[in-house]
Amino acid sequence: MLKFSIAAMLIGGNGRNGAKNEAAARIAAELTALARLNPDDALSKLNPGGQALSPEQVAERFEQYGPNTVAQEKKKPFLLEIGERFITNPINILLTVLALVTWFTGEETSDKIGAVIMFAMVVMAVFVAHFQEARSSNAVEQLRKMVSNTATVKREVEEPAPGTDEDAPPVRVVKKVEVPLDSLVPGDLVFLAAGDMVPADLRLISAKDLFVNQSALTGESMPVEKFAAADADAKIALEAKSLCFMGSNIVSGSATAVIAATGANTYFGALAGSLVGQRVQTSFDKGVSRFAWLMIRFMAVMVPIVFLINGVTKGNWFEAFMFAVAVAVGLTPEMLPMIVAINLAKGALKMAKKDVIVKRLNAIQNFGAIDVLCTDKTGTLTQDKVILERHTDIYGDENERVLEYAWLNSYHQTGLRNLLDVAVLDAVNDADTVQHLHAEYTLVDEVPFDFTRRRMSVIVKNKAGKHYIISKGAVAETLAVCSSLAFEDDYKPMTPQHLAEVKAVAHEMNEDGFRALALGVREIEVKPAYSRDDEKDLTMMGFVAFLDPPKDSAADAIQALNANGVAVKILTGDNDTVTRNVCRQVGIQVDKWLTGPKIEAMSDEELMLATRDTPVFARLNPQQKVRVVEALHRDGHVVGFMGDGINDGPALRAADVGISVDTAVDIAKESADIILLEKSLLVLEEGVLEGRKVFGNILKYIKMTASSNFGNMFSMIGASVLLPFLPMLPVQILLNNLLYDFSQTAVASDEVDQEYLAKPRQWDLKGIARFMVGIGPISSIFDYITFAVLWFVIGANTTAHAGLFQTGWFIESLLSQTLIVHVIRTGKIPFLQSWASLPLTVAGIVICIVGILLTALPIGAWFGFSPLPGLWWPILAAILVTYMCLTQVVKTWMIRRFGLL
Repeated sequence: MLKFSIAAMLIGGNGRNGAKNEAAARIAAELTALARLNPDDALSKLNPGGQALSPEQVAERFEQYGPNTVAQEKKKPFLLEIGERFITNPINILLTVLALVTWFTGEETSDKIGAVIMFAMVVMAVFVAHFQEARSSNAVEQLRKMVSNTATVKREVEEPAPGTDEDAPPVRVVKKVEVPLDSLVPGDLVFLAAGDMVPADLRLISAKDLFVNQSALTGESMPVEKFAAADADAKIALEAKSLCFMGSNIVSGSATAVIAATGANTYFGALAGSLVGQRVQTSFDKGVSRFAWLMIRFMAVMVPIVFLINGVTKGNWFEAFMFAVAVAVGLTPEMLPMIVAINLAKGALKMAKKDVIVKRLNAIQNFGAIDVLCTDKTGTLTQDKVILERHTDIYGDENERVLEYAWLNSYHQTGLRNLLDVAVLDAVNDADTVQHLHAEYTLVDEVPFDFTRRRMSVIVKNKAGKHYIISKGAVAETLAVCSSLAFEDDYKPMTPQHLAEVKAVAHEMNEDGFRALALGVREIEVKPAYSRDDEKDLTMMGFVAFLDPPKDSAADAIQALNANGVAVKILTGDNDTVTRNVCRQVGIQVDKWLTGPKIEAMSDEELMLATRDTPVFARLNPQQKVRVVEALHRDGHVVGFMGDGINDGPALRAADVGISVDTAVDIAKESADIILLEKSLLVLEEGVLEGRKVFGNILKYIKMTASSNFGNMFSMIGASVLLPFLPMLPVQILLNNLLYDFSQTAVASDEVDQEYLAKPRQWDLKGIARFMVGIGPISSIFDYITFAVLWFVIGANTTAHAGLFQTGWFIESLLSQTLIVHVIRTGKIPFLQSWASLPLTVAGIVICIVGILLTALPIGAWFGFSPLPGLWWPILAAILVTYMCLTQVVKTWMIRRFGLL
């Protein structure tokens, strides 16, 4: 997601961005001129006649202006994708440079073979990663096609002719329809409500309490109120009060607008090309990068030392240079990007099979690092099937008049119709009653819902011409604007005693698990327009009470998340009594809770301390949800946030991992990193474990690479000083490295210990360094034992027998690296308590056999190998077994001492 404002991009700029800024300036000038017109003139200019567009007009304009899409991260051509993978990875560039140097300066056939091996490493790293990611991307893309954002427009559409004649030609009718965003065209009449993304650049025709979040465009954190009236003083398009821009979203209110520009012709589209793909690095990206550069710096120090020692002691500077090049390759973690890509891609594939859309691959690892999951109540803990159970007067007795008022409020509102409104409409199932209400009342105006007032009102007119305001909303906020209450067929003033009695009825409903909304009504004077200031002196009519039963799976899912080290906290706009009731039913112990008003009075430090033992946060507005997430961040937590509502967008962006569902409002889906096709905590628990598996397998490769390289440093330096010849030929080092890397490509398939999955995992470079220092020297000890056996027992102690020595160390090095994987990959005893996956086991066995055969077959001469005597093999077996046993002992001690896994 973009972490800066587009307006900032207008400052400076040259080349391609400069051209885009010029286009943006031109578009801004055209829009500013449009903002100065009155609504009717603007509509006439963009849509002559001001009518719904016909199919022919839509097709003609679509042909002229193209789809309503802006620059985005499109699939790159194959060669361009491969090229970018190569040039953006410093390790690949380093290997390629070393390969070219070796090819053009090498005098022996083995040098040419060494160059080919280095090229093969680059090709393997680039192509395997590409194909794995392409495979996962294709699977995810198939799921993403199931999730689409739409806009509500007025269009002329064809429908079957009324009657029974199937051959009758279709008739055309004008109606509101939902269409995909990319099919919108200039001149379309669009209807906006809270939670909608602004689908194009729009000129407002009518607006009611419309507040728009333009932070992605301007950097302003506060929503901006918009009006339909001409903005005669408009000088800057983004500041025009009568314009809405693609890239913003509706916070509250409703509006009708006409599309002024679509796609690349929008203000956002003119600049978007320079912004595509610019993402803030995650902690995972930074951790991988820090490790890669650590290894490169490590190599940069060691290689010159090896070069100088061999050049001085052996006198052949060219041979010393080629050896140093091979050592540089051996110490380079060239497979790290590929291992990371394979692991993330396989994780995405597994999640895709569970109908989970991973919008960003790195979100999988962040999933595993989550130790606090913040989630809404509705649809997550509950079934998301709201039923209107009761409609009562102020004393809790059933009352049909209350239901009728609630129906009028829900039916006539034009904003976001939520599940509560749907439940109200479904509850009035008597056709005569519906027909009567239709005939008796017509909509005059409305005051849309917002998260400050927590209520919405409609103004309706009856046949006698009288206007009534009907307000429905949260009990406390609705009671605050009531000055009287309905008592049978009469009204009486709202005294403190009556207020306490009414609140007691609502509290009792909440204690029973109902979500209660209050209903206030009054006759209101006739005037041209109404606002929130008219919500006063209402008569409290009664309550509508809803039931959203808990999910059967919620309790098990929460217990599983807790068992895996993830604390579940509920952040909801609902009242605390209902929320606590539901939490108790699903096994969340609620000893403490906080409400929005209390949070508002807290400092950031106080809130951070309060989040430690508070599982429920109720009656929250969007900014208060963000404050809770940020407080958890300050306390050192990795936070996941799951939400699907209008008020969840900011918190989804603030969290480390934003999770939404395909039925969410547009802004929630756009803000999320992960989208679920099924709203379930069980799927989240699987995602958390998958993230930990991915990170665990990546860490296995990192630990093996780090410890091996650290041990090789001592082995290489010592061998260079002690031996009269090179301990291993450059081509042999490269071949050893290539074979070992092949064996590690299967690490993504490996299982991870349950103990490792039991708690969240984050980057711990100190732990990696400690592991490297503790395990690395063990390999060096056994390298020196191997040197001694080859020198004193096998007799490879002269320059004439250098090939025998080099072959012996090649085999020992390859087999020890490949087999030690089974010790390092688990915190348990390998082969007894924990087995590697079949692909990893088979890959290791095959590589060991290939390495042994290469030294025994005639082809081995190409690499400078010599046949090894029979005495060598039992000694080698003893060395390997002892090496693995000692490593297991040290590893076990380190786990007990430092908690390393």
